[in-house]
Amino acid sequence: MAKSIFYHAGCPVCLSAEQEIIALIGDDKVEIVHLGESANRIEEAEKAGVKSVPALLTPSGNVLHLNFGASMADVKG
Repeated sequence: MAKSIFYHAGCPVCLSAEQEIIALIGDDKVEIVHLGESANRIEEAEKAGVKSVPALLTPSGNVLHLNFGASMADVKG
């Protein structure tokens, strides 16, 4: 089974959401991507439909935007 991907930018809202996602679905079923540390993955996130972080990309390709923390424009700097 494919993993979900949780994109975030490291802000307190994102870190809290990360812990909740891990508790809900398990760390073995989600890949965590900190876009502040992995800027090379920003384009990937945008192509998947991520408009703001934190966001969860499901294995079926749906993007679930959670607790608006930062727009992708903010993440890019």
